[in-house]
Amino acid sequence: MAAHLKKRVYEEFSKVVQISHEETPAKKLRLSKPSKSAALHIDLCKATNPTDALQYLLQFARKPVEVESVEGVVRILLEHYYKETDNSVRLKIASLLGLLSKTQGFSPDCIVDDAINTLGNEKSHQVLAQLLETLLVIGTQLPESPTVRQRLIEVAYKHLSDTYFGVRNKCLQLLGCLGMVDSPLTKDNEGQGTSIGGVKDVQSIISDYFGDQDPRVRTAALKAMLQLHDRGIKIHQIIYDQACRLLADDYEQVRSAAVQMVWVLSQSYPESIVPIPSSNEEIRLVDDAFGKISHMVSDGSWMVRVQAAKTLGSMLQVSPHFLEQTLDKKLMSDLRRKRTAHERAKELFASGEFSSGRKWADDAPKEKLDTNTVNLIASGACGAFVHGLEDEMFEVRIAAVEALCQLARSSSSFAEKCLDFLVDMFNDEIEEVRLQSIHVLREISTHITLREDQLDTVLAVLEDSSRDIREALHELLCYTNVSTKECIQLTLLELLKNLNKYPSDRNSVWKCLMFLGSRHPTLVLPLVPELLSTHPYFDTPEPDMDDPAYIAVLVLVFNAAKSCPTMPALFSDHTFRHYAYLRDSLSHLVPPLRLPGRKLVYCLDSADSGCGSGSVESAQVFLQQSLNRISTIQNLEAPGGQDLLNFTIRDLQRLGELQTELAGAADFCATYLRCQLLLMKALQEKLWNMAVPLCLKQNVMATAAAQQILEETYKLEFMYSGLESRQVAMIHHVRLQAKALQLILTARTRQGLDPLISSCEKFLQDVESFQRLFLTELPHLQDSFVEKLLELMPRLSSCKPVELVKILQTTLRQSGLLQLRLPEQIHRATANIIEPTGESDNPLKFTTGLVVALDIDATLEHVQDPQNTVKVQVLYPDGQSHVIHPKPGDFRKPGPDRHRLITQVYLSHTAWTEPSQIDVRLLLAYSSSSTSLSSPSSTSKFGWSDIDSLTPPEASVEGTIPFSKPVKVYIMPKPARR
Repeated sequence: MAAHLKKRVYEEFSKVVQISHEETPAKKLRLSKPSKSAALHIDLCKATNPTDALQYLLQFARKPVEVESVEGVVRILLEHYYKETDNSVRLKIASLLGLLSKTQGFSPDCIVDDAINTLGNEKSHQVLAQLLETLLVIGTQLPESPTVRQRLIEVAYKHLSDTYFGVRNKCLQLLGCLGMVDSPLTKDNEGQGTSIGGVKDVQSIISDYFGDQDPRVRTAALKAMLQLHDRGIKIHQIIYDQACRLLADDYEQVRSAAVQMVWVLSQSYPESIVPIPSSNEEIRLVDDAFGKISHMVSDGSWMVRVQAAKTLGSMLQVSPHFLEQTLDKKLMSDLRRKRTAHERAKELFASGEFSSGRKWADDAPKEKLDTNTVNLIASGACGAFVHGLEDEMFEVRIAAVEALCQLARSSSSFAEKCLDFLVDMFNDEIEEVRLQSIHVLREISTHITLREDQLDTVLAVLEDSSRDIREALHELLCYTNVSTKECIQLTLLELLKNLNKYPSDRNSVWKCLMFLGSRHPTLVLPLVPELLSTHPYFDTPEPDMDDPAYIAVLVLVFNAAKSCPTMPALFSDHTFRHYAYLRDSLSHLVPPLRLPGRKLVYCLDSADSGCGSGSVESAQVFLQQSLNRISTIQNLEAPGGQDLLNFTIRDLQRLGELQTELAGAADFCATYLRCQLLLMKALQEKLWNMAVPLCLKQNVMATAAAQQILEETYKLEFMYSGLESRQVAMIHHVRLQAKALQLILTARTRQGLDPLISSCEKFLQDVESFQRLFLTELPHLQDSFVEKLLELMPRLSSCKPVELVKILQTTLRQSGLLQLRLPEQIHRATANIIEPTGESDNPLKFTTGLVVALDIDATLEHVQDPQNTVKVQVLYPDGQSHVIHPKPGDFRKPGPDRHRLITQVYLSHTAWTEPSQIDVRLLLAYSSSSTSLSSPSSTSKFGWSDIDSLTPPEASVEGTIPFSKPVKVYIMPKPARR
């Protein structure tokens, strides 16, 4: 019976319940990083002495901290701070608190109270200064919190009476960075609790420390006041007198900051009237400040002299007579010129009165001078720039030259007066000063005309061995006005001497003479018979057209003839022939001329010039119409699409040749459409409807097309500047199409599943990367290949590789052609190698095993960061290729978006039996990881996080793009003699 009951119990209570597989919750693996705060707490607890604790803190400072761990780390640090007795450890903890407060994404308002509380019990002055520095960091991180700002200002005000200069410095810095005009402060006496000084504003508090006993505090007070000005707070005018007194301080840092303070007030209150201390007169504040800063150009510290000279250049509101006094070293007394004894005698003679001796002291001086008040040094603004230009330190001389430039650009009369001083600086012993003087004279050349004696000094610089100085002087002569025809003749003679001594200056000299002739046609006209060696009765020998000096003379004459219609009548017959030759070979230097009896040449030239000067607006309309025609192509398999693309590409290439202003945009569109054309040809119907063994040739063509599209997209992305995010998104879209084509071809031609699986995974990563980078541009990519892929993304992630390839093939063939929208301005990076010219038939000989230097001179246009991207490639006849990275000092920047590369390339090779040519060209290096667009949210999530541990979605692609025409150079490596 019992056994029966037991069996019934088992039957009732031992039922088996089977849970379906779908209801089983999936277990997820979560990777968590160890807590930084716990690790720091363990380390600090292990420390047995302050030295160990300091070592642990130093090691911790080198490690990144995640945003979510910052608050816990701060609590651990504060807990250890209260227990620590060693000053150095507390100092390091205070420093770490400030560093952690800068972590992006962390709001430090939660530690303000703790940081302020630590100040009350701190006895060490150094730690107190570091804590105030931490509070300054916290205050700058919380600019929108007025309560926190007010608390920090009150803390700074409270500790201003500290005996340590570092604490007072930090308090003043805190007031300068956070203080406001509308936040009055009341300083309470801690012992009695009564108000001392009443209510004061921030500027009054800071100005009280202008007279502090420590010069470092005085400097900090001035810098705090300047910080208020930088934040947009207007400084009170009463500060001016205090700042002027600090100009005579014993310490150079104080005087330097006082110069800046006086300048700030002169710009804020230029028209205010201030009294002259030594007389009853009054002058404008800006004039008074100009005189006081000018006096600082004679300061004992060269750093103060540099600061004063730079500051003078920005005081453009000063009165003209004060400005002109800076170029005159006459002795001044109370801002009035003291007359010499000769001038007083002359005045007496003119009045007809002589000393007869009958009157007592009738020949005594009329004005009574106090010997204690006469300053034998030039006072005020007198001779400031003369002192600056004659200073022993070249930094002061450069600063004075730059200040003269700024003032002369705003005053033509001052430019004429300072011309002699600037020309004298061409003889300076320092190359940098000479070069800066030439650049300054170039900038003010519109206000001046050089005399013959000044021109002699200027042209003497053409003998300089520095190429930079000679080319800067050539550019100066391009824009300089001269007064007589003798000046033109002298300039031409010196330039021809320069050309003979330095043949590499050929292009620069020709360009200089082109501008010189076009600016002075009437002065060149009487010199034409002498320059061209013509005679009214006798025939003269025809000069050699290969002579660079003769070409230089012709460039001068032809450019002058453009504005002088009577000049061609003085030409001989061979001059007309030479004009036609130079007009074809050097069209950028020789202008079109109306020549008598030569209508054909004139008509062709006028047509060319009319075409070149056509309206840019009509060309832009044509460019837009061409792009609108392309928008009619629905997809990559549309009938007639290839012919339309071919015609449009041809039109755009021709447009870029005719309109240089639109060359970048036209080339960009043509290259983009060429990628679409290659994609169309690769997706032809017969290629995909045949078996793989029957269309091997077509597969090879399609593979080559995909590779060419990838190369063209890198050119589009890195060779063109001015692109917007939409254009970059379209370039990446075409690149994604090319990668899809490569994946399809890989699946058709290669055997094995493993390579296909890895290729599919990489392609899906590329699609996700595209979505992340160009999330804002996806609405503009409607009916595109990537939009269809993103719709199918869930299916693509789970399907087999073969099915994914079929989906890609169908989607690629049905995807639409995106409408290309151009930004305001697109420029293409170009390079032109000037030297070597590639015209010489004389081989460059050198011994095998040794090297020979080849000079490279090239101009770069619209190249971003050329110091890191431009390389020189040398290609030898045997296929060897050398790539040389020029030094950063080899690049010059003569103008915006223009660079000049002047470098040397060292060649070496084994022995050859006969000379042969090598190719030299410039390459533009690129890296896909340095694209101009990146995800804005990819870096904002990490503060101190370990960025290096994040793996990029795709490997970085690096390569080079040739962007200059190759130049051929003859070389001949000779065998070494034994």
